[in-house]
Amino acid sequence: MAGRLKGKIAVVTAAGQGIGRAIAEMFVAEGATVYASDVDRSKLDGLARAKKARLNVLSTRAVEAYATKVGEIDILVNVAGYVHHGTVLECDEKAWDFSFDLNVKSMHRMIHAFLPGMLKRAAETGKSGSIVNLSSGASSLKGAPNRYAYGATKAAVIGLTKAVAVDFVSKGIRCNAICPGTVRSPSWEERVEELGKSMGGKQKALDMFVGRQPMGRVGEPAEIAALATYFASDESAFTTGTAIPIDGGWII
Repeated sequence: MAGRLKGKIAVVTAAGQGIGRAIAEMFVAEGATVYASDVDRSKLDGLARAKKARLNVLSTRAVEAYATKVGEIDILVNVAGYVHHGTVLECDEKAWDFSFDLNVKSMHRMIHAFLPGMLKRAAETGKSGSIVNLSSGASSLKGAPNRYAYGATKAAVIGLTKAVAVDFVSKGIRCNAICPGTVRSPSWEERVEELGKSMGGKQKALDMFVGRQPMGRVGEPAEIAALATYFASDESAFTTGTAIPIDGGWII
């Protein structure tokens, strides 16, 4: 069913690869006007029919300037994030602070900058605006080995999501979180390569990731994009404040 996002304006961060790229592509295919950003502008090459820009979500000034340039929107998808590997003993304050800055505070920056325009547009169109935040199964939903900082940040994303949802539920704004399990992406493949160095080979690392998935495979970016599209569309007009696992049964 094409055209589910026709007439809607969307902003997607970290759209250069992986989940962000798949979301941006699906939104374009469903008729949205898509503003796709990434800290590496070159990764956006080949993303057809999207309005592309470099954006460093760690910079409040850059985010505010981008929001001013883009203007009012219907959909905001916060994808940018970082996976720290290790326990509390391998996480110094620098790694902790960076994880929270990129995984949580960047979402605060984006929502704070774009929400006023979203509220105005929702009032004008009579249809709810949608904020979609990428959390993780490794969060308050499930403890995962060597995901100390990452799990803490993604639990915070769920809390942030619910707070925004309850504050603006009567003002035409919905806010939901997507909680993926392991999903195939360039960044995940890099983690497999790196972990393989300490496990005796890439295949052992790959087997570890796949072995913890009850379905016997990792997820695909398009599967996450399909859920994001549902949240972005009017089909989910009665849905807010949720944190939906999409993880192949990992947290059962």
